Amino acid sequence: MFARNRSQSAHERTAEERQRAREERERRRRGLPSQPDAPVVEESPAVEVTSPSAVGKSLPVGDTPPAVEGPPSSREPPPAVEEPPTVEVALPPAVVEEPPPPVEPSAPLVEDPLPPVEPPAPAPPRVDARLGRRVDRLRRRRTSSGRWYRRLPARLGAVLALIAVGGAIWLLAQSLGGSSHPAPPLLPHVIRITIPEGFTRAQIAALAKADHLKGDYLADSLRSHYLHPTRYGAPGSTPNLEGFLFPATYEIYSTSSSQHLVDEQLLAFRENFNDVEIRRARALGVTPYGLLTIASMIEREAEVQRDRPLIAAVIYNRLRQGMPLGIDATIRYALNDFSAPLTEAQLHDPSPYNTRLHTGLPPTPISNPGAASIQAAAHPAHVSYLYYVAAADGCGEQVFSTSFAQFEHDAAAYREALAKNHGNVPTCRKKG
Repeated sequence: MFARNRSQSAHERTAEERQRAREERERRRRGLPSQPDAPVVEESPAVEVTSPSAVGKSLPVGDTPPAVEGPPSSREPPPAVEEPPTVEVALPPAVVEEPPPPVEPSAPLVEDPLPPVEPPAPAPPRVDARLGRRVDRLRRRRTSSGRWYRRLPARLGAVLALIAVGGAIWLLAQSLGGSSHPAPPLLPHVIRITIPEGFTRAQIAALAKADHLKGDYLADSLRSHYLHPTRYGAPGSTPNLEGFLFPATYEIYSTSSSQHLVDEQLLAFRENFNDVEIRRARALGVTPYGLLTIASMIEREAEVQRDRPLIAAVIYNRLRQGMPLGIDATIRYALNDFSAPLTEAQLHDPSPYNTRLHTGLPPTPISNPGAASIQAAAHPAHVSYLYYVAAADGCGEQVFSTSFAQFEHDAAAYREALAKNHGNVPTCRKKG
């Protein structure tokens, strides 16, 4: 009986230890702190006391029997009990605990309620391997960058040596090659082109060529999308833009083309010949294109500002009376010659530009007039002059008259002055 109770008690203690071991492993798996080992309290098996002799037999060795409660009078000292003989009890062999099988998630471990456990202390941060490698690279880079200035003189010296060698090679190539290598292209620069008042398309083309503009000015000035002569009353057969190429000083790049110059001239003309001049032309009984043609003749005939509105009055007076204009500058335009004296054959040339033979205006303007001649054509002087001829003093002024007889007298004086000066225009002797 005693041996059986001891074996059963050892078996129960082994089960409790196993349970505590499982609980400890579960706490470690969850990261909870370990619970201090509680003192193992062995429970004494229940013993039935039937007789004094049975007590000695049923109690384990070394155990103290429990005190028996009773009235004070009935308490007597227990009788002397002979010690039982020493009984050797064979203890069960030590049980080696094996790790329990892993608990499946579907079957959670049911534990007895545990006392509240304090939250675990935060685990020390783990150093990522990649972060460590990055820190190492930064340290190496910082170490290497700190030594760049030590290598700077050597690098500068190498660069300067390469530049010196390259320069020497270039100079050698230039000395050996001579003039066989083409010169580098010139950078574009701004050039100023001044077109005088009264120049024709052909004369402006010569200026454009002298300034090395690309393109053909005569071809570029035939027509343009910036301006249509028919909108100013010109016939549909108008051959070119003569008269609309406004004279002025233009600043353009040296790499510009003649077409660019034509466009700039047409834009300037539209600024100087607008609705005011168009209304004035209609009031004077001519088309805007006719007013521009009159301005082109004034530009060729007048040398001083005072004569411009007077020449305009002579032209309008002759047109009203149906007289030929008799302006030799129109013949010179057809001949493209503005300096040599006209011969008798040229004066009788049947060209439509010969205003000695044909009445009315010439087919096109004979020059490109400036703003002063345009204003004179739009605002002629209120005089009855029908004739004019160059003055004999050679100062560029015109002498005006209303009769043909007076005109013949003034023309004879001019021819006499030419004869005295060996066929040349007399030198002006007026001051200022």
